[in-house]
Amino acid sequence: MEKIVKPTSGFLALVVAFLSLAAGIYCFTRAEENGWMVAGGVTGIVVGVFILKGLMIVNPYHSRVLNFFGKYAGTVKDNGLFFVNPFYMTHKVSLRKENLQGQTLKVNDIMGNPIEIGAVIVWQVGDTFKATYEVEDYMEYVKVQSEAAVRHLANSFPYDNLEDEHANITLRDGGDKVNGILEQELSDRLAPAGIQVREARISHLAYAQEIAGAMLQRQQATAIVAARTKIVEGAVGMVDMALEMLSKKNIVELDEEKKAAMVSNLMVVLCGERGAQPVLNTGTLYQ
Repeated sequence: MEKIVKPTSGFLALVVAFLSLAAGIYCFTRAEENGWMVAGGVTGIVVGVFILKGLMIVNPYHSRVLNFFGKYAGTVKDNGLFFVNPFYMTHKVSLRKENLQGQTLKVNDIMGNPIEIGAVIVWQVGDTFKATYEVEDYMEYVKVQSEAAVRHLANSFPYDNLEDEHANITLRDGGDKVNGILEQELSDRLAPAGIQVREARISHLAYAQEIAGAMLQRQQATAIVAARTKIVEGAVGMVDMALEMLSKKNIVELDEEKKAAMVSNLMVVLCGERGAQPVLNTGTLYQ
């Protein structure tokens, strides 16, 4: 587990290091006068260098993971100049949010249709201990697991409801639900590496090129059938209303044959794609 440590300020150690180095250099300049000055000079320089090695700078939204001879010693997340045990090995870990623009993947949806899908993921390191020690390379781990999560998402739902009319969630119309499912799966997959997923969204979604044309024709045919259905429903209602109003107001009495002819003419006029070309009858109704 991550352990936060707060080391002492490094400014005092920096001053001591400079004084030790200055004293060592001074002793070397006086070495000809006294042989003990050489030992003092060496000691001063060694102490100064040793103290300088224990200084470290932590920038904003960065951290340092401390390791003492193979043992995790803690993580420094405060910003500034600090002094730690010079024997510590330090490892920089960024805490900033990062964008991952995944490559466009070609996979099959749950119906077996080849589709192209891509996602944008916003993530950041939440646990520096796991990011450093639980995985070999946490950035590569994020890339691989993100691709696996996107593939699994595409395999779990249909692209649209053309083939599965009872599908509750589709990749095309799922919107926030699909993004939420992707975000949750990414969180579960990246948790072992101490990664927090801030946002995950589908950035590209389309049928694969080999079936895109056929699927477009299918969508157009479905839209035409749906539009025709609405037109016919409206036309039937208008014809029924016309016959009912003619009967109520006693404008004209029509036998069954004339009603059928009127219904036929009205349906042609209402459902036709082009404007009707009227034909004037100068005779009687039966001519």
